[in-house]
Amino acid sequence: MKKLSAVQLKQQALVFSIADSLEAQGIEQLEGMEQCWFDVQYHQFPGSLLLRFQFENEEVLSRAEPELKKWQRRLSAALLKKGVVLKDMRRHLVFTTQGPED
Repeated sequence: MKKLSAVQLKQQALVFSIADSLEAQGIEQLEGMEQCWFDVQYHQFPGSLLLRFQFENEEVLSRAEPELKKWQRRLSAALLKKGVVLKDMRRHLVFTTQGPED
């Protein structure tokens, strides 16, 4: 794996802090949420950022689905506070039942 540059390390720290914060809020506020995980290509940041909220099962996921836009806005706002603008917030956060290993 290629070593990250200083800028990419800052981006990584930013993504980790925001993901941790949203994960804590999500676990507290969304029934059945297990974890938050993400994929990102730092050389294409922020366009490649994708956070996933993982839920226990499909039933819990379907009950949480109406909340998706609210959480997408929260992600966008958290990044904006740090100076990162998302062109289309809907592309950067999804609800799923799959884990990082799936």
